[in-house]
Amino acid sequence: MSVTALPETETSGASIALLEAIGDAFNRHDVDAIIDFFAEDGDFDNAMGPEIYGQRYVGKETLRDFFSELMTKCPDIQWNTIDNSIHGNKGFSEWRRQCTLPNGEKQDWLGLDIFTFRNGKIIKKDTYFKIVT
Repeated sequence: MSVTALPETETSGASIALLEAIGDAFNRHDVDAIIDFFAEDGDFDNAMGPEIYGQRYVGKETLRDFFSELMTKCPDIQWNTIDNSIHGNKGFSEWRRQCTLPNGEKQDWLGLDIFTFRNGKIIKKDTYFKIVT
């Protein structure tokens, strides 16, 4: 068992319905709703960044800034769910992400988010994706 894993109990609050609600908030570009899903000390590890884990964003205000900027940068961004699953306190969401940047460049990525939950809140969102080059 990993250090962050909780026993499979109701304390995590993880569910398919929760993953679907999170995905819906992202597709509505509802940054307030997205941030409400995170714990106060929640963090997001973006796939791209200077560290082995990518770029880490910690805390609701930092997350709000990041996701607000993303929605501005990619005003048509959408994540189309391929599959969602739950194992203990972990949620796994496979998706296809598509958007058009302001310069007209199209982005089309396959990816996976691994969520860790505590009491129904995201304490970690870890993103992995594939980019066609």
